[in-house]
Amino acid sequence: MSVIRHGFDSALIEVSLDNIHSLVPIRGKVLQTAKFRTILSSIRELGVIEPLAVHPSRDREGHYDLLDGRLRLEALKQLGLAKARCMVSLDDEGFTFNRQITRIASVQEHRMIRAALSKGASEERIAQVLDIDVRRVREKAHLLDGIAPEAARLLKDRQVIPAVFRVLRKMKPFRQIEAAEMMIAANKFTKSYSEMILVTTRADALTDKAKLKKTEEISPEDISRMEAEMERLQQDSMAVEDTIGDTMLSLVVAKGFITRLFRNENIYRHLKRHHEDLLSSVVTTIEAIAADSRAAERE
Repeated sequence: MSVIRHGFDSALIEVSLDNIHSLVPIRGKVLQTAKFRTILSSIRELGVIEPLAVHPSRDREGHYDLLDGRLRLEALKQLGLAKARCMVSLDDEGFTFNRQITRIASVQEHRMIRAALSKGASEERIAQVLDIDVRRVREKAHLLDGIAPEAARLLKDRQVIPAVFRVLRKMKPFRQIEAAEMMIAANKFTKSYSEMILVTTRADALTDKAKLKKTEEISPEDISRMEAEMERLQQDSMAVEDTIGDTMLSLVVAKGFITRLFRNENIYRHLKRHHEDLLSSVVTTIEAIAADSRAAERE
């Protein structure tokens, strides 16, 4: 009988922030983004909900290398806190840790906000905690209004911006499901791609409001061009599917080799000292490969 190997120690620990060391520095511009301000505000109001992921340092006893949570760690430091709750990883592959993380999708965020509202939290309070405009909270709370349940289910784990759902509302339920399947097949979840699907949709698959706008603004030439573009994208998608397996295998092997190189302290320190921009770029590429690999495995 096989035994499942745990990825983390079962108990959380409290670690001094001075003893947690990030393997990759944070660029100054990142601390000016809306994402970091949201994290900072959330921790200030509610504390850290998701613990930091760390691994014991090989060089210093009692110290830990940070695997995930750079922005949370920086926010804790800015707020003047001394310690952080951490989960200790049994694997020190810091550069592949993001494979195990599923980033929150728009549909999941919608459900979290609806759950908070149902428990009595006000839209203003949620906006304050997340440090966003209350209008965005309302938009997220009503994200699935007019969306077919099956289409919502198909998109629940995808990074889909709210503008896409506004386009889907112009279609009838069965067309929303078809549109969601087409976006997944092409791996495109942008507003422009959803609008392309909209303009190639037959009138009987549109809502009455969308029919009027389509009749007034879309010419037969536009529809023909969009249909040709859709066919080309489908062909490109099929061509990529034929080669993606070999490509991902090569990338994953290369990622593993580079990760092992970075474990060499001399190599890592040299790159950090003399080629910091290159190091940051390589790490970003490695994380992107890990994320693509995770998405391919889920497919």
